[in-house]
Amino acid sequence: MAFGLIIIGDEILSGRRIDKHFPKVLELLSQRGLQLSWAHYLGDEPEQITATLKRTLSGGDIVFCTGGIGATPDDHTRQCAAAALGVPLALHPEAKEKIRERIADTSREAGIEPNYDAPENLHRLKMGEFPQGASIIPNPYNKIPGFSVRNTSGEGAHYFAPGFPVMAWPMFEWVLETNYSELFHRRAWAERSMLVFEAAESTLTPLMELIEAEFPLVKVFSLPHVGDEKTRRHIDLGVKGDPDQVGPAFEKMQEGLRQLKAEFQING
Repeated sequence: MAFGLIIIGDEILSGRRIDKHFPKVLELLSQRGLQLSWAHYLGDEPEQITATLKRTLSGGDIVFCTGGIGATPDDHTRQCAAAALGVPLALHPEAKEKIRERIADTSREAGIEPNYDAPENLHRLKMGEFPQGASIIPNPYNKIPGFSVRNTSGEGAHYFAPGFPVMAWPMFEWVLETNYSELFHRRAWAERSMLVFEAAESTLTPLMELIEAEFPLVKVFSLPHVGDEKTRRHIDLGVKGDPDQVGPAFEKMQEGLRQLKAEFQING
């Protein structure tokens, strides 16, 4: 079961705000022995959001989505998720309760009695309108929940949180701890790499293909660097995957580089 990430918001694509979700989700997964398989960035375009969600909901991945679940005109994610699922939006009873709690809290902080029928408070309830059949994700920051839906494939799920990191990150952490603890640290993982100086990837490709063929539980990676004032042109070359195969695969890689008379330096 793979993990995916969808980050929604024109402000990210325009550069008005710098995305912080991608590195944080990598961190949350890595701390639990998990990995991110893919990520998408989308603007606030309903057709694009709906099409993307329809495609990802048809798969079996566990997908985190951030942004666009508020109640302002530029928030489309709740509506698009419902459209992708082919279901209507409906006010979730637990979400309604949590939003009313938030209204009461802010009213008391202002020294007034809460007026749940005030137009602005009735509008706030829209933040609790989720695709029919959704479950809520608790928000420890301000109580206004996110939501989750099962994938149409019957496997995996999508988890929707606000674009604010202070809200989204603890919500995603709650999702992992509550729903996927059985996946934590289930797969052993190792990685070894080296810097290969003044080499061409085309020269190294046959060696890389040979290693992946001989060691099916590892992947070879090659990250070229053009060089700068601190280091020469080089390729960060390595293997990652099953610990039992990473060791011998890395030895095989070094042996192949020696045969090619390549200059290299082992990392770490």
